[in-house]
Amino acid sequence: MDMEIIILIIFYLLLLDSIIVNILAWGYQDWYIKHFRTFSRWFPVTKGWAGLYLALTLWIGFLTL
Repeated sequence: MDMEIIILIIFYLLLLDSIIVNILAWGYQDWYIKHFRTFSRWFPVTKGWAGLYLALTLWIGFLTL
């Protein structure tokens, strides 16, 4: 029972993270680059990566839940 709760917490944290990344990629990319200049050079937010991240998170959640 405890392991299922841990898996749920991890899944929902990943889901929240992937939703935030998609919001940044599709709507607030300029804000991200302006406020996180150095970080955005090393970790650019692209729409393709963000969409794939969300799809993989949902797929893993579907398989495990």
